[in-house]
Amino acid sequence: MKKIILSLCVAAGLFSCTSEADQNAIVGKANVAYYGRVWEVAINEGRTNILDSAYVEDAVLHTVPEVKGKANCKAYYENFVTGFTERQFIVKEIFADGDKLVKYWQFKGKHTGNFFGIPATGKSVDVIGCTIVKMKDGKIAEEQDFMDNMVLMTQLGLLPASK
Repeated sequence: MKKIILSLCVAAGLFSCTSEADQNAIVGKANVAYYGRVWEVAINEGRTNILDSAYVEDAVLHTVPEVKGKANCKAYYENFVTGFTERQFIVKEIFADGDKLVKYWQFKGKHTGNFFGIPATGKSVDVIGCTIVKMKDGKIAEEQDFMDNMVLMTQLGLLPASK
């Protein structure tokens, strides 16, 4: 027990001696690792129960319409798991400054189930996007995704391909 207390005191002392930039780097690194793991488990493994503890209670997804509350955030992303098989969510690049993250990603899958009310088309999709994230105390507080929804709808066969 004394060793644990001593280790915690040393770690606290080292953390308090670091600059704000160093502290942001430490927090950012931890947030990147955590955030990347959340999406690996939730989307690629289909275990969305991880989202129950990934969000703060009053989390917000800046979408249309806006999604508020961690239960609604989970329900939003469950659409990707129920709507697609052969899912691949690939984080191409992610970086952070403290509690602010930016993630560049690619999503692939085969539309075999209900996706936000859209019945299965059997079509495959391959879209890229970017997400801006705000973390709070190691949990997701806000997210805003940017992707070309017209590309997604075209790949689903819901819009004609442009010539």
